[in-house]
Parts: sequence; C-alpha cells; structure tokens
Amino acid sequence: MSTFNDFDLPQKLKESLERVNYTTPTPIQAQAIPFIMQGKDVLGSAATGTGKTGAFSIPMIAKILASPRGAALILTPTRELAAQVMTVINDLLGKRSFIPTVLLIGGDSMSKQCAALRMRPRIIVGTPGRINDHLERGNLILHDVNYLVLDETDRMLDMGFGIQIDRILKFLPPARQTVMFSATLPDAIIKMSSRYLKNPERVSVDVTSKPHVNIQQEVIKLASGEKYDALVNQIKTREGSIIVFVKTKRGADKMADKLDKQGLRADTIHGDLHQRQRERVIQSFRDRKFRVLVATDIAARGLDIPHIEHVINYDLPQCPEDYIHRIGRTARNGAEGAAVCFLAPEDALLWRDIQKLMNPGEPLPPLPKRLTGGNGGGNGNNRRGRGGNGGSNRPHGGPKREPRAEGSSSSADEGQRRRRRRPGGRPGQGSAPRAAVA
Repeated sequence: MSTFNDFDLPQKLKESLERVNYTTPTPIQAQAIPFIMQGKDVLGSAATGTGKTGAFSIPMIAKILASPRGAALILTPTRELAAQVMTVINDLLGKRSFIPTVLLIGGDSMSKQCAALRMRPRIIVGTPGRINDHLERGNLILHDVNYLVLDETDRMLDMGFGIQIDRILKFLPPARQTVMFSATLPDAIIKMSSRYLKNPERVSVDVTSKPHVNIQQEVIKLASGEKYDALVNQIKTREGSIIVFVKTKRGADKMADKLDKQGLRADTIHGDLHQRQRERVIQSFRDRKFRVLVATDIAARGLDIPHIEHVINYDLPQCPEDYIHRIGRTARNGAEGAAVCFLAPEDALLWRDIQKLMNPGEPLPPLPKRLTGGNGGGNGNNRRGRGGNGGSNRPHGGPKREPRAEGSSSSADEGQRRRRRRPGGRPGQGSAPRAAVA
C-alpha cells in the first residue's frame, strides 16, 4: 500500500487527507485500515507516534460518510490524548463537515457537553470517567454506536479504568465493530480482548520496549540531594525545548516555581489543572512562550509537540512502559532528540525493571550496592551542548505497574488544589493560567 489513494475511501475523505498532507500510510495504518474497512475487529500494538490515531480514525470516518446511520465511540486514558484525537478527526472531517462530534472529558463544562450531546453526535471521543458521568445522568445514549475504539488500553488499565470501561460497554449494542490499540499486550489486555473482540486481526509495529533509534539516551548517577542542581545544569547547557518528568503534582508545582524564579522560563502540567488550564499551558508551550515544561506522567502519552528536543527523567516512573512513552515525547516525526535519566541509589530496583522491559531475555547485571556518579552534567561530548562530568550509560528498561488515577475525569480530583501561587503565576486557587512566562 503506497498511498491513501490505494484505499477504498470516499472522495471527500481523500481530499481531506491531501489537505492535511496525509500522503503515505504509516506501517500501522497500512496494516490496520484494510481490516477495519472490511468490518473486522482489530487488536493492535503500536508505540506512540506511529500514526495509530489515523489508523482507526480514517476508516471510521469513511464508514460514517458512507451511511446515515451508526456512530463511533473512542475511549482514551487522558484528556490530552482525547483532545488530540478529536483534533485529528476534525481535521479529517474538514471545517464544513455536517457530521456532529463531541469531546467528553473531565474539567470541561458539563453544560456545554450536554448541549453538544443534544445534537446527537455521530463521533464521541472521551475519557472513561466523564463518559460514565453522562451515562449515569442519562445524557448519553449509545445504542447507535457500531464502532468502538479503545485507545492506549494498557494505560487505561494502569490508571484503574477497567471497571469503568466494563460499565460503558454494557450500554453498547453487541453487534458492533471493536478496535483495541495498546502499546503493550500484557495478560490483562489479552483477557480483555477475548471478552470484547470477535476473532480479531492482530497488527503490530514498533515494539514499545525499544526506544526510538533517533533518541540519544544518557544516565546520570547521583544522590537525591544533587538532582536539582544537576537539572539546572542540564537546562543551562542544552538548547531547545525541554520536558521534565517528576513523580508528583506537588513536586511539579514546586519545581516549576523554583526554575521560573531562576529565570529558566518554566510551567507545569498535571492532573489537578482544569482542562482549560491544561490547554492554555500546552498551547503556550507549543508557541514557545516558555522553554521548560515540568510534568507528571499525565503527559507521558498523547502529548505531541514536535519541537521538544530533550526529555529529562528527574524521577523514574513507577510503570516500566511509561519510561518509553516519556522519552517518546522527543524525536517525533523523524527528528532527533535526547533523553536524560537521573538515577539515585534508591532507584536501583525501578531501573532494573526498566532494563528487563527494554532488553527482554538478556542477562541483567547484579544490582549495585550504591549507585555513584558525577555531578549530573553528562559526559561532555554529546550533541546540543551537554556538559559536566557525570556518568553516562545506555538505559535499558522499567518499574512495577501500579494503577494510578492521574488524568481521570472525576470532579473530586479537580477540586483538590493545594497550590500556592504568586501573582501572575501558573493556575492555582482562583487564578487564571499564565499565557506566557517572562
């Protein structure tokens, strides 16, 4: 399959693909689209950034354009990913489309969503929490849905959405086509697929346990108390946009404030921000109004900003696969990028789990009694101006899986803001989000 013109797509959709410069299908699109167009269920595994949104959106739109009946439901683990999927769909539909759509995510206006639902949308994109909210209130009717997509299913299970997904699917007609995509295929995903998919076709590209070849990785061994100074050194010696991953929401706030006070233009994104606040922070980062984005794992998937050149893992993720997704925020669309991992002595077990993921079947080195290294500066001879004398190794693989609710759409999560903000700072108690950081 060489171009999208080789698929049996409606002419209107082909024109939209040309308009948005979709010319050559990615490998996952080339594999999945023919099966989906034939009406078959699909179980796909593909890494982030491989074009899987197009793989399920293009045939979905083709089916909706071809029939006046039927609707599609797409479930994603986070608001950011849901919004990104909706953007792709709206781009493919075009500005003058007569197909009504709705985005159902937490942190957004319920009244606005209810008004959109009264228009009987044929494409519904959302997170499990907010979808369940509307179902329980009787706002959402799914009896016309004949096309279901479960995107980033492994992440949804990690975040504890399994029960909510089960509830949602009880509202769907049994006669439907189901497409499930997951970056990894653990036993829980295989078990879920056996319940919800009928004789699915398997498609797989870009195994997630291997990072992108265009990402140059470094490991810096240091004590926990040395991390912040090492981070400042990394930011000052690198050029371009940087995303820094930390463990907690409160830690993200404190770090962004501290960096900002040092003149290192920074802002933060995590699950305690309202959706509009998240959108404004992301848009400001896209517009390069600040250089450093401090984030929790809510941004590990679904954040597609091409100009991110560096990823710094200040804290290791608790889920091994999230390491791959974190560093996948750079080196997008064929570009080159760099990823740095701070490794403190207490991180030894988590780091070994990451090694297991990235190098399955290979013998692992014994756990060190204590990780030691330089001052967090890198090896001094890498691209983009890395400096310092810290140790540098090729990373390998990730931590034990623990369900997390970060990014869920529950209103309780939105209300828990324990943040202190100076005037003009990032969104906090009653303050509007900052459009730019001086």
